[in-house]
Amino acid sequence: MVNELILLCLVAFAAGFIDAIVGGGGLLQTPAILLILPHYPVATLLGTTKIPSMAGTTLAAFKYSKQVNFNYKVLAACVLTAFCAALLGAFLVSRIDNSVIKPVILVVLILVALYTYFNKQFGIHQEKVHSVQKQVLMAGLFGVVIGFYDGLIGPGTGSFLILVFIAVLGFDFIGVSAHAKIVNMATNLAAIIYSALPDISCFNMRYQWLFLT
Repeated sequence: MVNELILLCLVAFAAGFIDAIVGGGGLLQTPAILLILPHYPVATLLGTTKIPSMAGTTLAAFKYSKQVNFNYKVLAACVLTAFCAALLGAFLVSRIDNSVIKPVILVVLILVALYTYFNKQFGIHQEKVHSVQKQVLMAGLFGVVIGFYDGLIGPGTGSFLILVFIAVLGFDFIGVSAHAKIVNMATNLAAIIYSALPDISCFNMRYQWLFLT
């Protein structure tokens, strides 16, 4: 078990380094933990990876926050919808059998890695002119999609957020990284909160009387 822990720590270090620069460290960390600890439930492993991811993302967000001015309306819309959607994604992954979800995750990881590698426009600033209302609406919609993906699978979320903020909302790269880290913090927190809850069936049985009155 000691060897496994050392390997996981090394992978977490590398994933955190990648995450701090461009995001997508989960593309390394998630397959590593699935391969190193194959006998654990997938939902447990995915929830576990959110803790080091949360630590690295929080530190990176703090560093970036000193260099940029946040668009708080856009950020709030994306954070709120992403958080709620990530809770739903975490719930669903806990209900899917390991034999079903594990191959799906591995396929998605390969597709996301290939997309990130071959996307030559990634990180290039694209000027966009949107009204504040349209920016907030688009941020909220993409927050739902990306948040759900992060709760369900996860790897590549940082890269997707950066892509959306650049290609759709027209943010510059430094500003994008800061905003993306904050949103990613919210989705990680949602998954951690759900993973830390007691068994949901027991929770429902304990409190279902509240809905019968």
